[in-house]
Amino acid sequence: MVYEVNEDLLAAVERAVRAVVAEEVTPRWRRLAAEDVIEKNGPYDLVTTADRRAEERLTEELTALLPGSVVVGEEAVSADPGVLKRLDGDEPVWVVDPVDGTANFVRGEDGYATLVTLVQGGEPLASWTYVPERQLMATARRGAGAYLNGQPIHTAPAPDGILRIATSNPVYRTDREQLLLGRLEAADAVTRPCTCAGIEYLELARGGTDGVAFFWELPWDHAAGLLLVTEAGGASLTATGKPFRIPGGNALPFSIARDAETARRIIELMGE
Repeated sequence: MVYEVNEDLLAAVERAVRAVVAEEVTPRWRRLAAEDVIEKNGPYDLVTTADRRAEERLTEELTALLPGSVVVGEEAVSADPGVLKRLDGDEPVWVVDPVDGTANFVRGEDGYATLVTLVQGGEPLASWTYVPERQLMATARRGAGAYLNGQPIHTAPAPDGILRIATSNPVYRTDREQLLLGRLEAADAVTRPCTCAGIEYLELARGGTDGVAFFWELPWDHAAGLLLVTEAGGASLTATGKPFRIPGGNALPFSIARDAETARRIIELMGE
């Protein structure tokens, strides 16, 4: 049976996210000591004390709000990749990115977010995107729309007709990925590298950009944004013409865009 998210749970999760971030994340912003920052898989893959403490606290808070639920968090999966298998089960799963845009956080920039998504059977039911330094809280509930600070938001086309697309960050791109993204630029699309997926999806959902073109599918980076954008009017598409799936197994690249036509155009422009 699919769990139905009600307004009480939506509000309770928002309160929990705000509280955990206020206690574990924002006090450490621009106050990190050297021992608070660790390289996981090289200089571009960082984890901080804020990431770890926030994920631990959110795991406690969220499972208490919904007994029987489990958590798939970025740091838990880093310690044990088998945690990802929880997305294949029938129980409700909280997908958590405690600090999305960790490199920005480490540099003392305000472009970081905390992302939480409730998923069941591989489908997102509700999401919370919190950008504390910019005082932005975006929420979405399946079939009930997308909201930013309590106000409805919608995707929208650029007034000049030029495609504005966030792309995978250059530090992670392979030669093939660079080639495919170059085709977007050759088609006069305006691209910019993504340093915080949650913020890029929020910008897309509120009509500031047209889409994303990404080559990685880690669920904590995309689950919240997928629901937020689709509830705001957007659509997703993978390289084989299927919608993006949170549990993985997607043909890459994929696009999430302001509407189905734009998602299709982005994928076609990168076609091999």
